[in-house]
Amino acid sequence: MPPSVFPTGVTRYDPERAHGCYVLFDGRNADSFLIDMNGTVINRWPYSGFPVEMIDPDLVGGVRGRILAQKEPGIFENETFIELDWDGSIVWEWGEKAPGGKARQVHDQARLPNGNTLVLAGADRIVPRLSDRPVGDGAIYEVNPDGDIVWQWFCCDHLDELGFTDEMLPFVFGDRSRPRRRVVALNNMAPLGPNKWYAAGDDRFHPDNILIDDRDSNVIAIIARASGDVVWRIGPTHSSSYDFSKRESSRALPRPVDHTSGQHDAHMIAGGLPGAGNILVFDNQGPAGHPQVNLEFQGGSRILEIDPVTMNVVWQYDGASSGEQYWTFYSSFISSARRLPNGNTLICEGMHGRIFQVMPDGEIVWEYVNPHFAEAAGDAAADDAPNKWVFKGRRNWIYRAQPVPYSWAPEGTLHSEKEVVPPHLSEFRV
Repeated sequence: MPPSVFPTGVTRYDPERAHGCYVLFDGRNADSFLIDMNGTVINRWPYSGFPVEMIDPDLVGGVRGRILAQKEPGIFENETFIELDWDGSIVWEWGEKAPGGKARQVHDQARLPNGNTLVLAGADRIVPRLSDRPVGDGAIYEVNPDGDIVWQWFCCDHLDELGFTDEMLPFVFGDRSRPRRRVVALNNMAPLGPNKWYAAGDDRFHPDNILIDDRDSNVIAIIARASGDVVWRIGPTHSSSYDFSKRESSRALPRPVDHTSGQHDAHMIAGGLPGAGNILVFDNQGPAGHPQVNLEFQGGSRILEIDPVTMNVVWQYDGASSGEQYWTFYSSFISSARRLPNGNTLICEGMHGRIFQVMPDGEIVWEYVNPHFAEAAGDAAADDAPNKWVFKGRRNWIYRAQPVPYSWAPEGTLHSEKEVVPPHLSEFRV
């Protein structure tokens, strides 16, 4: 566990080597925050999400400073999904026209160029292969500005395409006398956008296609928007998932993907950024799999950059990349990683409320620890007792941190970029 007392706010900042930007993140205290490189709160919205998401001004008529969030804090059963302006006013909301009259939005959302919104949500459906009773499925809805669903996709309609075998299903569904309420855990959904692979003729990577991952099953996949078919996939199992002798111990790159476990924030790096077209994912190395994969005794998380054509890891970050022990960087759940214009990567080590920026060689050039704490008791697994995850105490978790260009905020918004030199730990005292 981390120390009981530790510094918060910006703990280091090298303006010469870090990429300057705002950072948007969700707060467990039901607020959302936009900070600058010195940790100054530039804006604070009275709503949060799991996570919140900036809206590109080009998608809302040039209006700056809009975000997507939730009206009610929490996940899995929230009623209303909302769009907020810079001042925190609700300018659009969705929930009444959702199935059952509740948005049940969870973990991701995206505004589309056509003005519609993609919503990742929970859905109770009968899946004959699993049960004659409703089970908790994962759904993607495309919602128009009037709130009507114009396209939808359900995860459990594609179990075979996603690699679920008959042998896995008892672990997916649980004991039929006490089945799991939620059988899939889709935790991100990202349209691919324009990319070099599609430009070269590979239809699997059509810009409208959608990248998802299921953290419980260790699956990363691409859905063809036109057909709903799964056209690309990593996982759910690898040859090394249950056999340590087949794990890749070498740090040499490139190398084949050996496994992922409990991963988050899988997305394609956007055009114009270093690594454009590759898949970037926070590989939590947390408990997951059907059955659960073998994890290292003293584990650590990894950031993997994957060439989606060769299936090779072409860049990796872990604790050792910063000259520390592998286990010093770890978040068993939540978290994110985003590529920056100068080649650095912004990482959110979510369960510790830590956001930091690393250079390609792993050197940390900016670091921030979330000072906003809140009571964090909740049903994070959304399963019936006794299979709940109940978290108690005050926590500063961050589900995801998103880099935001300075031009996104309304004109005249100020920011600071003053160097922060960390103290020597052996001399730091309270």
